[in-house]
Amino acid sequence: MARVKRGVTSHAKHKKTLDAAKGFYGRRKNTIRTAKAAVDRSMQYATRDRKVKKRTIRALWIQRLNAAVRELGLTYSRFIDGLHKAGIELDRKVLSELAITEPEAFKAIVEKAKAALPAAPAAAAV
Repeated sequence: MARVKRGVTSHAKHKKTLDAAKGFYGRRKNTIRTAKAAVDRSMQYATRDRKVKKRTIRALWIQRLNAAVRELGLTYSRFIDGLHKAGIELDRKVLSELAITEPEAFKAIVEKAKAALPAAPAAAAV
């Protein structure tokens, strides 16, 4: 029986790893042993950061909403509370886009949320 030489498959696997390491610095891009470790780690980071990206984007929407609502005399938490009490079911992404692109429509939503909130208590006399 003829022996099997595996140079072709090894070369293909190495090439695949080195292609994935393209753009890395130093020996991490052209030495198979270090490139393999770097690519494996980069895949772990990529998996983790797909989840983190969602958190980051949501935080950005909340910051934008807070800034837009404060200009209209509310805080973010009071605004969200007012939305729930008014029965307005818009998510933070849509509200953020409205605040940027349609300020008049957003202002109308804020007014409805304000109206649904109980009146602010008068400042306590000391």
